[in-house]
Amino acid sequence: MTTFEERTRVHAFRDDALGEHDAVGLAAAIRRGEIGAAEVARDAAERVRAVEAQLNAVQAYADIPAYVDVPAAATGAGGAFAGVPTFVKDNTDYRGLPTGHGSAAFAPRAARRHAPFAQQFLSSGVTVLGKTRLPEFGFSPTTEYEGAEPVRNPWNTGYSAGGSSGGSAALVAAGAVPIAHANDGGGSIRIPAACCGLVGLKPTHGRVVANAQSRQLPLDIVSDGVVSRSVRDTAAFLAAAETYWRNPKLPPVGLVEGPSERRLRIGFLLDSPNGVHADAATRAAVTETVATLERLGHTVEPVELAVDPRFTDDFLTYWGLLSFLLGVTGRTLGADFDRRRMDGLSRGLRDAYLDNWRRTPGVLRRLKRTREAYAAAFRGLDLVLSPVLAHTTPPIGHLSPTVPYPTLIERILAYVAFTPLNNVVGTPSISVPAPSPTEDGLPIGVMFSGRPGSERTLLEVAFALEAEHPFRRIQDS
Repeated sequence: MTTFEERTRVHAFRDDALGEHDAVGLAAAIRRGEIGAAEVARDAAERVRAVEAQLNAVQAYADIPAYVDVPAAATGAGGAFAGVPTFVKDNTDYRGLPTGHGSAAFAPRAARRHAPFAQQFLSSGVTVLGKTRLPEFGFSPTTEYEGAEPVRNPWNTGYSAGGSSGGSAALVAAGAVPIAHANDGGGSIRIPAACCGLVGLKPTHGRVVANAQSRQLPLDIVSDGVVSRSVRDTAAFLAAAETYWRNPKLPPVGLVEGPSERRLRIGFLLDSPNGVHADAATRAAVTETVATLERLGHTVEPVELAVDPRFTDDFLTYWGLLSFLLGVTGRTLGADFDRRRMDGLSRGLRDAYLDNWRRTPGVLRRLKRTREAYAAAFRGLDLVLSPVLAHTTPPIGHLSPTVPYPTLIERILAYVAFTPLNNVVGTPSISVPAPSPTEDGLPIGVMFSGRPGSERTLLEVAFALEAEHPFRRIQDS
C-alpha cells in the first residue's frame, strides 16, 4: 500500500562561493579569480552536509571530503568546468572509492581505476566530492530500498526523487552542486530530471565513451550524461566531452549556446506508443508546451508511433535478463555476493525472466527492429514531444521494492511508459521542466526525442523553452 508523509522543501542555496551559479557560471567565476576552487569545494561540501540528513542522496561509504582533502590536481585542472564540484553515480568506478551499485547483495571494494566515462567526465575539470545513491543496479524508477532510507525529492521530501540517478538529481535540484553524473538505461537520466525540475539529456548511443559493463550487454541500452539546472550546463558538458573524445560516426555537436532561428516540424504524443494514458496534469504540461512551440513559430502536429504491441513485454523480458545475468555473474562485484540478498524488484524481474527465457532470441530480434518503426515516425519531422512519465511524481513508498512484485511491476509499467523506447533505439532525448507544476508544487517534465545524432537540435529547442519560460527555482518557491 502506498505510504505518504507530508514533508518539507529542502535546499542548500546560501550566500557562499557557489551562490546561485550554474556550473558554467561557477567555472567562469573561478577562471576570473573571483573565487577559488578550494573555497568552492569546501562550500559545496558544507551545502551537502546541510541537506543530506533530509535527502539521503550521498552513498554513505563515500565520505564527503573537506576542501583540504580535495586533490590539488582536481581543483587545478583545466577544462570547461575547472573547479566545479560534482558527484559520480555509484554504478561507475571512481579510483579509490567503492562501487556498490545500490545493492546490499555484496560488500563493495574500492575501485583501482576510473571507468572510461569517469575519465571523460574528469577531463572537463570537475572536482569529485563523492558518489550518489541509486536503486539496486539502476533497475527502479525511484531510489528506494528494502532496508535503508530512500532518496527524497528536495521539492517535497515526501515524494520520490526518481531513479535511477535519484541521488544525483536530488543534490543538483537542492543546490548542493550545480551538476552531477547520471546514466540512463530505461529513463534513468530523464526520470529524475522530470521529478526534480532539472534538465536531463540522454545522448545518442555512442556519443560518449561507453563503460565496460554496457559494452558486454546483448543489447546496449545505457548512455552516460549529467543532470543540471540549466540547459547551458548540459550543452557545455557535451561540448567538453567531445574535446576528450568524439565518435567519428556521429555528427559533432559543438558548443550550443542558445536557440536556433530554424523553425521545426515537431510531432507530439499525449499517450505512450504502447497505449498507456498520461494523467491530466501531465497531458496539460505537454499541451502547454505545444502552445509555446507554436507561438515560437514551430509547426506542431499529433503523431503516431506504431511500435510492436509486444514492445513492453519484450523490454520487461530483457530487463529480467539483465537481473538474471547479474545474479549469475555477481561474484565479479564481490566475493561475498549473494543473489538471495538482491531486493524484491531484482528478484521479481529475475524470476519472471526464468519463466520466459525461451523467448530471448525473439525478444532481442524484435527490440532491434524497433529502430525501423521509430525511423518511420520521424519521416517529415525533426523532433517528437511527449511526456517523460505517464503520471506525476509518486510519494515515497508507491514504487518501493518492498511492494509485492506483481503490484510493483504493474505500477512501474503504468509510470515508465515513454522513456525506454529511446534506449532500445539508441536515439537522444531530453527532459526539460514544464512551466506549470503540479497542484502540490512538484515539477513535471516534458520530453523531446530526436533522430540519432540530433543533440544540437534538442538543445536548441530546450534553450528556446528555457528563455520563454525560465525554469522554476527551488529557492524562490
